[in-house]
Amino acid sequence: AAVPDKLRTPVANIKSQIKRNRQNERRRLKNKAVRSELRTRVKSAVSTATSGEENSVEALRLAVKRIDKAAAAGVIHKNTAANRKSRLMRRVASLSAKAAATD
Repeated sequence: AAVPDKLRTPVANIKSQIKRNRQNERRRLKNKAVRSELRTRVKSAVSTATSGEENSVEALRLAVKRIDKAAAAGVIHKNTAANRKSRLMRRVASLSAKAAATD
């Protein structure tokens, strides 16, 4: 269960730990934004492939790029990134094939 942001108040007395808490909070918010962007790009890639739009290749490229960037930044592990890309590619390929078959 996620704790609401306003209830996240670390109670450290040690100076270095107070700094560490500040750093961790900044990183948490940045990672949260990166993960959100990842999900958005993947959803858009899947939806464009489903509808059979011509910009589905571009949407897929952007999604893969975001996954790679997240792995490079350490937000997700490189193996997780590889798995996500593989799964996304297979999903988009099957959706594109279905969209092409219905046309």
